[in-house]
Amino acid sequence: MPSPRTRILVPAGALGLGWDAAALRAGIEAGPDLIAIDGGSTDSGPSYLGRGVSKYSRARTKADWAELVAARAGAGCPLVIGTAGTCGAGPAVDWLLDITREILAERGERARIATLHCDRDPAALARDWDRTRALDGAPDVAAADVAACSHVVALAGVEQVGAALATGAEIVICGRATDTAILAALPIRRGADPGAAWHGAKVAECGALCTTHPWSGAILFDVEGDVFEITPLASGARATPRSVAAHMLYENADPIRLHEPGGWLDVAAARYEALDGRRVRVSGGVWHPAPYAVKLEGARPSGFGAASLAVIRDEAVLADLDRWCDTLLAAARERLGAHEAELALLRMGRDAVLGDVEPKGGPPGEAGILLKVRAATEAAAMEAARIVNPLLLHHSADPDEPMPTFAFPLSPPEMPLGAQHEFVLHHVLPLDDPMDGFRLAVHDA
Repeated sequence: MPSPRTRILVPAGALGLGWDAAALRAGIEAGPDLIAIDGGSTDSGPSYLGRGVSKYSRARTKADWAELVAARAGAGCPLVIGTAGTCGAGPAVDWLLDITREILAERGERARIATLHCDRDPAALARDWDRTRALDGAPDVAAADVAACSHVVALAGVEQVGAALATGAEIVICGRATDTAILAALPIRRGADPGAAWHGAKVAECGALCTTHPWSGAILFDVEGDVFEITPLASGARATPRSVAAHMLYENADPIRLHEPGGWLDVAAARYEALDGRRVRVSGGVWHPAPYAVKLEGARPSGFGAASLAVIRDEAVLADLDRWCDTLLAAARERLGAHEAELALLRMGRDAVLGDVEPKGGPPGEAGILLKVRAATEAAAMEAARIVNPLLLHHSADPDEPMPTFAFPLSPPEMPLGAQHEFVLHHVLPLDDPMDGFRLAVHDA
């Protein structure tokens, strides 16, 4: 017997990005079986996982989440969020749970909420570190490095998200999860072909990013049997075979294969068919089961940071900016003496993003030089930044030249960055049972 159609409304690529209100209303009126949205990623660096906090303001998160809580009530279907609070660590899950309780109280409603905690105890993981497997490009990591992490999370798949849905919860708040798992879980639980469910989830994970209007927000993702369809909901937005197929390249090094907990997806034989100028139907994705393992993410404290920014328009300096930066760093280290601090210069406007692989052209007309400092304490980091201050304002690569003067766009130019963290893990952990180490709880709010 073929599986029933499963319709999932994806309001946007992530909570906090906003959406087209009319498109969201259209999605609710279409009668979804589930509303699902991503809540975070590692895009903004290790600080959020290291501290277990969200990068978004509480007020803005509450306002957007309240709209989706109301949408869930209007649609009469569950609402699921993955990687709650940017990082998906336990404190971020609890943070969003508190916000959800507030929203329900203000609306005068009750709801059953399931929370999925994906945290791993760093000390316990370190004691059993031999069980893990390094992925390609992973750094050399010792057990002591793992034990030093402030937070470690395992990325949940469809099994853990499906278990949360099986509780009958109306709202599911997941810790760190793969972006696709929150979309693929329900169709797979209802008997859809895993190849279609995983492929469609990969395409739909970022909402309208797979359409011609990527910022328009809401889309519908329908799965039935071994076929899925993508339908944009904003006026003027279209899904095309090209826009849908291209999303396999998004945050994925291989446009044909996608690795997830418990297996991998192969779309080499996928077929993309345009329907009525707006919708796309896809078939042919194949799911290959594999020994079950979950990816780990961890961040550890790495000192305290400070920064300072100078702006340069001197043509002679810009013509040989690398030499100016190298001589400044050498002079700065001599000035620091016994004061221990790590220094780095980012050339804003010239290779600050791609570094050594940036295509080289002529000198820029203007460059910002961002000094990054890291030291054992915040006071030490700020002291180092102040020691380097005169060089950022007046350094000359040639001591015989007249002293130049550059510009500080901020006063004071030194900025404390607070506690710093660094990512530690690029590893997977095999599990005998997919639920091992995951904690599922149900709350009546």
